[in-house]
Amino acid sequence: MSKIKPIPDGYTAVTPYLIVKDAAGYLEFLADAFGAVERTRIPMGEGLIGHAEVEIGGAAVMLSDTLPPDFLASSSQIHLYVEDVDAVYAQAVSAGAVAAAEPEDQFYGDRVARVVDPSGNQWFIASHVEDVDMDELMRRISAMGDG
Repeated sequence: MSKIKPIPDGYTAVTPYLIVKDAAGYLEFLADAFGAVERTRIPMGEGLIGHAEVEIGGAAVMLSDTLPPDFLASSSQIHLYVEDVDAVYAQAVSAGAVAAAEPEDQFYGDRVARVVDPSGNQWFIASHVEDVDMDELMRRISAMGDG
């Protein structure tokens, strides 16, 4: 059994995460403007994209459609892959960030926490803890809808 990497292949520690209107159109713009290659697209229903990833020049950019304001109130975020999400979350809160979500394992294979920095920027702090292929990911998403 191979060791799971806390920062998965194809990602760096810091990944931009953009919240946009018309994410599908924005993906086309990124492809046209910057040669972005789409990696992942996960629909949310009602024509919205809940999560998408593209690669531009070897770097990942994540994005989603604007969601209800009670979920994500800011217009941008920073996704930060680290070796130990629990330790970095505690360090960020100790340094003055507001705790928004404690570390928790997610269905897509990352352990994720969320903090808001003193300027109001949201930081998603994550460690990759499980490799989940697309078939399993879609099965898990479907099972969540059944609950």
